[in-house]
Amino acid sequence: MALNSYKDLLVWQKSIDLVNEVYILTKQLPKDEQFGLVSQTRRASVSIPSNIAEGYRRNHKTEYRHFLAIAFGSAAELETQLIIVERQYKVVDIKSSQIILEEVLKMLNTIIAKLKD
Repeated sequence: MALNSYKDLLVWQKSIDLVNEVYILTKQLPKDEQFGLVSQTRRASVSIPSNIAEGYRRNHKTEYRHFLAIAFGSAAELETQLIIVERQYKVVDIKSSQIILEEVLKMLNTIIAKLKD
């Protein structure tokens, strides 16, 4: 199947699913986290599909790889923030977000490795 858009990329689709999960999760956090963990976690999650899309549209392998690396970094940032949420707010279930995040990390790692050729 030929790709016509970044929207056809499974990693982009999964990362959009991840954003949705993160928004659901962060709605469970206390209001005093609105400008802390809520904001940081949402920004990190949104950065993942945004950088995948931007890199894809650059139409250059080196730049695409660079933006995928940024997306990978944002995913690692999100992973850390989810761990903090889990430790600080034990009643908030992060499992669904963690599962999707793990898939996205693996996909990004694979694509980045393939683009190094």
